[in-house]
Amino acid sequence: GGPARRSPPRRCHVPPESHRVLVTREGSRTILVGDVHGCLDELKSLLQACGFDASTDHVVLVGDLVNKGPHSAETVAYARESGFACVRGNHDDAALFAHEARTEAGARGSDSKYSELKYAWVDALGEADLSFLRELPHTLRLEREEVLVVHAGVVPGVPLAEQRAEDMTTMRNLVRADGGGWWAAASASAGVAWAEEWRPEPTVVAGVRHVVFGHDAKRRLQRHEHATGLDTGCCYGGELTALVLPEWRLVAVDAGREYTVPGG
Repeated sequence: GGPARRSPPRRCHVPPESHRVLVTREGSRTILVGDVHGCLDELKSLLQACGFDASTDHVVLVGDLVNKGPHSAETVAYARESGFACVRGNHDDAALFAHEARTEAGARGSDSKYSELKYAWVDALGEADLSFLRELPHTLRLEREEVLVVHAGVVPGVPLAEQRAEDMTTMRNLVRADGGGWWAAASASAGVAWAEEWRPEPTVVAGVRHVVFGHDAKRRLQRHEHATGLDTGCCYGGELTALVLPEWRLVAVDAGREYTVPGG
């Protein structure tokens, strides 16, 4: 009960460049992939199903490369070594905090949440992998395709430079703000799905006619007029899904098994 309240700010890593532009090669394809969450076998299977050609295709991951699935560290290394582009997800951010906490605690141990076994995998991250995660932007604008890639979402009416880091990595819904406009909600229990409301706004975010995102596994594949959500719950035994441009074709592969229980 009661009115929804805006969540207090949460700690986020700030990348050197929050908003980047990717200019793809003329005549090339771009394969946009949903939340991988360490499901490396499924990622490789999905790329094969897309007919991935490393010499001509671009691959862009919507963030949350890690946690919940079986091969988190290996997924980061594979994405980095393959030259894939990726935006920053909340779990990628958490991995950096976990590595910092575990390194600081060292042999002394720690009672922080990052000392838990589920974060032990971060100890396998090499310096190149950590640098890759630290540099992940919050958004990537595909210039030729006029597509914006973001992990969780963007608030309508707000220029990219003014979007909050935590919103771009955790939002699911929009709630009406006092006096008009919107604020972002991480929970889906109040307000409306942000992707239903987003429209191209050339004067606010130039050169974008569609947004591709992940994060919201509970809603699975989301297909709105101006936004597509690709998190289809692979780590929960669902599917890993790709959107192939410029043909706007969806391709999916089944998860090998359920790696994590939803909400667990």
